[in-house]
Amino acid sequence: MKKTIDIVGKRNIFFTFSAILIVISLGSLFINGLNFGIDFIGGTIIQIELNQTFETNEIREITDKFDESASITNAGDNQTQLIIDTKENLTQEEIDSIYGEFEEKYDADIELLNSDYKSATIGNELRRQSLIAVAVAVLLMMAYISFRFQFSYAMAALLALLHDIVIVLGVYSLFNIPVNTAFIAAILTILGYSVNDTIVVFDRVRENRKKYKKSQLAELVNDSVSQTMPRSINTTLTTLLAITALYLMGVQAIQSFTLPLMVGFVSGAYSSIFIANSFWYVVQEKKVKSSR
Repeated sequence: MKKTIDIVGKRNIFFTFSAILIVISLGSLFINGLNFGIDFIGGTIIQIELNQTFETNEIREITDKFDESASITNAGDNQTQLIIDTKENLTQEEIDSIYGEFEEKYDADIELLNSDYKSATIGNELRRQSLIAVAVAVLLMMAYISFRFQFSYAMAALLALLHDIVIVLGVYSLFNIPVNTAFIAAILTILGYSVNDTIVVFDRVRENRKKYKKSQLAELVNDSVSQTMPRSINTTLTTLLAITALYLMGVQAIQSFTLPLMVGFVSGAYSSIFIANSFWYVVQEKKVKSSR
């Protein structure tokens, strides 16, 4: 017989731990805010073909002169193309000056492939559309869970999703990591992954519910979570192995997508196991007591 973990009995510990993480995250968001990249606030993108591989610290010897926070990315089939993203609205003269410094530094023939500007107006519109996309995704998930299960399940899942989003945002705020369009894609992926994990447990709760009396809600939740926990942990660990490999071996564009995934998947597994089901238990327990 499998050992049952008393998730419900220790729910206050899990709630307290999550509350501490959320307070830290919200505090950082309030004090530091988010470091929005040029996708959201505008700036300049410069793409240069260096015809040779390069190290980021070599490039920063030049880029730090005009923006120490500029993002450096390599691209191209042979990773010889340099992409510089800066929040500064550089003039054509400044771009030409930067390109001239690269010509002096590298002996090989180099080529300015592209220089482009992103306006703050476009960035604000993109930010608004991103928020709408996240809101619509959450609403559709809640509607589906309410239809397939009950509204109380949807509320528990919503709490878990908000828990995951706040923690991921808190990590980005605390470590001043740039937020770009890849981050929004990652957030939507996290929402889908987290709610899927939560639904797996909820489905087992619904399946087991007919075997337990109304007075055995704690046993119902504990047994259902214990039965699905190995699946949740194993799925998360195997996914994290693949994502971590991408983060360690990938270029900056890949890293900016995989980092929030790593944080979100861990938070999602935690909230699905320890938060969503405990919250559902609290709601159901109050209903049982009020009906007596």
